[in-house]
Order: sequence, then C-alpha cells, then structure tokens
Amino acid sequence: MNSSARWITFLLITLCSPCFSQKVKYKDLFVLLNAKQFENAEPFLKKYLRVNTDNPNAYLFMGMIYQDRSVKLDYLKQTRELVTLIDSAVYFYDKASKGITERELSRNDEYYQMYNRRDLRTGKFGVKFSDVQLDLENRLRLKERGTQILTLKAQFLAAENCYKRTEILFDKIQKAYSGQKEFFLRADDQLISDLGRMAQLYDSCHMNFNDYKATSQALGKTGYNQDLDPEEIKDFKKDGTALVDFYKDDLRLWDYKRWALSSTATIENEINPLKDQLVALDVDINKIQQKLKKDSVSVREEIPGLLSRFSFPALRKVDPQPMPLKIFEMKVSELEYGSQIVEDRSLRDSLNVDLHLRAVRRELALVKKVDSLSGLLAGRNLDEEAENYKHFVTNAYGTPAVLKSQIKSTKEFAMREVARKESELKRKNESLRWLVIAPDSIPLFMEVLPASRFKPMIVEGGKFTAGLQYADSLAKGYFYFISSSRKSDTKGAFPVDHAVFKKRNLPFAKSLSTQDEKAQVYFIMFYSEAKIKDKFPATIAKIHRADGLMWSVNYSFDQSPEQLIFSPDTAELSVRTKNAAGEVLGIVFDKNGKVVK
Repeated sequence: MNSSARWITFLLITLCSPCFSQKVKYKDLFVLLNAKQFENAEPFLKKYLRVNTDNPNAYLFMGMIYQDRSVKLDYLKQTRELVTLIDSAVYFYDKASKGITERELSRNDEYYQMYNRRDLRTGKFGVKFSDVQLDLENRLRLKERGTQILTLKAQFLAAENCYKRTEILFDKIQKAYSGQKEFFLRADDQLISDLGRMAQLYDSCHMNFNDYKATSQALGKTGYNQDLDPEEIKDFKKDGTALVDFYKDDLRLWDYKRWALSSTATIENEINPLKDQLVALDVDINKIQQKLKKDSVSVREEIPGLLSRFSFPALRKVDPQPMPLKIFEMKVSELEYGSQIVEDRSLRDSLNVDLHLRAVRRELALVKKVDSLSGLLAGRNLDEEAENYKHFVTNAYGTPAVLKSQIKSTKEFAMREVARKESELKRKNESLRWLVIAPDSIPLFMEVLPASRFKPMIVEGGKFTAGLQYADSLAKGYFYFISSSRKSDTKGAFPVDHAVFKKRNLPFAKSLSTQDEKAQVYFIMFYSEAKIKDKFPATIAKIHRADGLMWSVNYSFDQSPEQLIFSPDTAELSVRTKNAAGEVLGIVFDKNGKVVK
C-alpha cells in the first residue's frame, strides 16, 4: 500500500470515528475530494456544508460529485434522476462561481491545485482566476445538457408512444376480421379512417424518432445508437404482432404505414368499384331471365356476353370462390337449361326416338348442373357470406333471407326437374328396347323372359331384328326394320316349321343373315343344331325393304349351315355348310327360293 492510499484509509477511519462525528475538518476532507474518492467523501461533504456555507471550494466539489454521479446513469431509463443530478451539480457550480474570487484563490490556493499550470509567458506554475472561471462556465453549461436530455427522452417517448398506438390500432383491426378475405370484403369508412390514422401515427413515430436521433447526435455519447429497420407485413393474421423493444440498437419495426396504404389502395381502387359491378351484373342476368320466362324464347346467344363479365381478377385474388359469382353461375345454368327446353320444343312432333333421347340427355345434364351449383351454394355459410358481400346482398336482394330463399327455391326446382328428366330418360331408354308393331311390342334385346311370346334371334344395331314368335305354342318367324320412331307397319311375319322350332327346342335354334350392298334385300335363316332324320332343318326368308316378305322356304341340310352369301348379279343365295370333317358344301337358291340343281 503506498503512502497516499494509507493516508486516505487513515482519513476514512478518522472521519468515521465517533469523535469525528461532531465536526468535519475541510482540510482532512479535501484529501478524499482531491483523490476523487467522491463516493466516500459525499456524506461528509454534505455534513460539512450544512454547517459551513461560505466555502466555494466545497461547493465546487459538491457539484463535481453530482456531475460524476450523473454520468453513470442511463439517459433513457433514468432520465429524471439524471437531470436532477445535473440540476444539483449546476446549483452548486453556480454557488461556487459566485464565491470564487482572486482573494479566495490566493488564500486557499492549495484547494485549487487542479487548476495549477505553467504560465506560458512567465514559465511559472500557478492557479489563474481566469482558468477557474472558464472551467466553471463550461460546467454551468450542464444546464443546457439537462434540457437536451429531457428533450431526448420526450422525443424517444413520443416515437415509442406513436408506434404503440399504431400497434393497438393494428391489433384492433386484426381481431375484428377472421382473415384477409373478410378484411377486404367487409371494409367500410371506419376501416379506411383507421388505416389512414395508422399511417399518420407511423409517420409521427418516424418523425419523432428522427428528432430523437438528431438530439442524440448533438448530445454525443448517450449509450444508445438505434437504427430503424422496417419489416413488411405479409400475412395479415400472423405478422404485425411481435412486440418491439425501442431500447435495442437493432430496432425492427413492423411497417404499418406500408401495409395500411397498400390495403387502402386495394380497397378503394380494386374492391369498392367491384361492388356496383356485381349488382349491375345481377340485374342484367335477371333481365335475361325475365325475357326467357315471359317470351319463351332461347337466350343462349346472350349467355357468352354474361360469362365474359365473370372474370373479376381483383376479387378472385381476395376470394378464390366469390359467393356472388357462384350465384351468377347458378343463374346462368338456369338460363342454359331453360333455353335448351325452348330449343327442344321443335322435336316434340318428331318420331325419331333417338333425337328425343339425346334431347332429354342434354336437358338432364344441364339441370343437374343447376342442381349441383344450387346445392353448393345452399351448403355455404350464407350468413357469413352476406357479411362479406353486404353491399351486393342489400342492393340485389334486400336481405340475406331473400337470397337464401331464392337459392332454396332453385335447388328444389332443380331436384324436381332432375327427377322428372331421369324418369323421362328411363322411359326413352326403355322405348329404344322395343319395336312397336301394333298391338304388339317386339323386344330389341336378346335376354327375354321365358314367358315372352317373342324370342329375338338377331338384333342388328338400329337396322333390323328377326326372331320367332309364338301363339298357342306354334312358332312363326318375323323380320322387322328398326325405324327411328321405333314403330313399324312392315308385314314381316313368315311361316316356319312348327315341329322344328317348338319352344322347347329354342336352345338348339340358331340364325344367319346377309344383305345386299344397298341394304335393300335381306335374307334370314333360322336352323336347328339338333338333327332331325339325320339332317339340319332350316327356314329361309327373303325380305325386300320396300315390299316386305318376298318368300320363305323350309329346307333340310345334310351339313350344318355356316354362312349366307348373296350374289346381286344373279340374285341367288348360297348357303355354305360344313360337316364334322371340315368339308364345305354349297346349296344355291334362286331369286324365288327354289334350289338350283
């Protein structure tokens, strides 16, 4: 321990001893002050000054103590305490300034050795009154620094407060809407006002922060050097809520102004103009619907023009499945169905069953679309949707209840029409399976019931059918052309061998057919795979499209018939047969059904 430290320790012990508690000697206290042991000296200096009010040097050191304590405090977190210490320091510096004179310096120069310096003119060391005055003048400027620190804190708090008010406003908006879609679609004048207020508050935050930075630079070292780092709000429901610590150097703020201005622009320039457009489009669709119902005319040509107005890209960006557009789609599907019904009226007098069938299929597909679209709408939360599209619902329908009622009515209508068209389609499809030969109906399918009087042997697409019919168990052959109306007055019946083609022998009955290239002459053969008297019995019939049955003949073949071949040049029919050994023979019938020898 050096001598100075030992002396200071001694003084501390002495000053703290009970005997010293009665009176503090300044010369002893000065040792601590001169050694800048301010923390230890402060309580004794205060005690000294309570008794001695005429020592300017003591005032000077008291000011230094307060100034020394002030520089250790945080400019932003301990502002009031810091400024109080500065004010106290200035107070004591002022008292010291008033008490320090040339006489004071000459009488107590040992207390002012901190100002001792060499005179450049004389070369001698000494304490000059002017040096002391200049130092006190500089120390008294702490008053200005105290004011600046108060300004610094006020500017900081103003910036922080503006940002927090912006945070509160954003939080209010964020909680008011369940998502970005609702935020844009439900935007009103109050929201626009709040967004404008947000932008203003954020601007005020930046301006106050810039003033704070300027004051901070003027003060010099404050212990803080924040820089604003604005962060974009990309997700309305997730971003913008993280708390910001203004005391950190890396000050990451949510860019509320950019978000507010962008949102305002979207609402005012993209969303709001769409509101009247949606109402106008609904009105135009309603007019076309009235034209269809009132005039009973097809409006198909007007539908493409309506569909071209369905794009609304700005709306779809906010709401990929906008409720008004789904309503428009439902209404247009009604227009398509109604127009198809009108257009298909011209087919009522047609006897072509295929045309009727295609018409019913078209109509069924269209009304199923109406049913599907109305069902999807009915399944949506229309009360919630009505809030999103309040302007549209109010101006186009009056109330959500009216809108829901219309969707329900459309759904019920579509369900009835689907059931009706499906029933009609079933009847039309069933009618295609029968050929009406008054008073009978001939099946155009092979799998008939055992009790059926008709047993089709050939059903050639939509061209002709041939088979066996039974009355009182007696067989008769038939051949009929299949017309588009599924009706025929052709006399296509012809006799067959009753004994061969009894009902119980049907499992052995087979058929062959051929025709000419112009589809005017047809040949039908019914034969039995079961031999009778060692031969294969058969019935052959020739039918002309215009004249009906030309002839029919029964004939027994030595071998099983394999193929019919018609020669238009000779009008002869060849019947190719084949035996078990694979030998092929031919039997020729002339144009009148006689066997050619």
